Amino acid sequence: MKKGITYWSFEGGLEGKADIESVLKQAKAAGFDSVELAIPGGILQFDSSEAQCADIAKLAKSIGIEISSVATGVYWGTSLTASDAGVRKQAIEYTKKLLHIARWLGTDAILVVPGAVDVFFDPACERIGYDECYKRSQQSLRACLKTAETLKVSICLENVWNKFLLSPLEYRDFIDSFNSRYVKSYFDCGNVRLTGFPEHWIGLLGKRIGRVHWKDFKFIFYGGGEHGDAASIAAGCRNIAAGSGWAGAYSFCDLGAGDVNWKAVMTSLRKARYNAYVTAEMLPWRPGLPEQVSKDMGKILTY
Repeated sequence: MKKGITYWSFEGGLEGKADIESVLKQAKAAGFDSVELAIPGGILQFDSSEAQCADIAKLAKSIGIEISSVATGVYWGTSLTASDAGVRKQAIEYTKKLLHIARWLGTDAILVVPGAVDVFFDPACERIGYDECYKRSQQSLRACLKTAETLKVSICLENVWNKFLLSPLEYRDFIDSFNSRYVKSYFDCGNVRLTGFPEHWIGLLGKRIGRVHWKDFKFIFYGGGEHGDAASIAAGCRNIAAGSGWAGAYSFCDLGAGDVNWKAVMTSLRKARYNAYVTAEMLPWRPGLPEQVSKDMGKILTY
């Protein structure tokens, strides 16, 4: 497996302002094999030309690092499952352009959020019925399928906190419904840990996994009787709503500091014969983050 990191893990990356050349060089110096670029991201935009993308690909090659895939955050505001047909059309166009950009950059995968029942961090976002979300997602993705197959670039659907495709069986069957080798999973080990175990999902998804994200996740349940700092935190959690007795706290965290069983994950990935990129999606940036992530990933890859 190849050790990678996302553009978003670098200073200014989440804001789309990090310089691509600087990111590629920092990633290489930290010991990564690859970088997942993002749009918007420095000079890389949805209106980037083939020539501009070719220049980025040449730059990466000269630095000695690969471009593993292309991601974007636009799907949260421009969803493939929006009620507004115009918004869905725009999301489809974004997806098609992402596919072209990936091919121009010399990679064969894009990260796609397949839709959302709601957006967990935006209470003002519309709420869509699960069955309608499922239907619209299939329709929108099928509209992109010919482009993906022509370009030979995979649409990799990520399991994000969108209250959609919540079961590994459903996730698997949803991918299979397209009957195409160019619709796959972008499996995120940390995202699934709140409700399941990544090693189980990997075993069920198998050959459908096109790319993998790594981050860790920690959940603590407060059922009463806590002492010290835990008691203080539990008391704060119980103030969320009137009558709350049981409470909990969670956080994404450094690799190895959470609840993900990385040895089981590595065993499952090897059983699935996954041998492509594993990309750290560690957010937000802090000084020394890429170097620490590289060290942590190197340890996990030996399991």
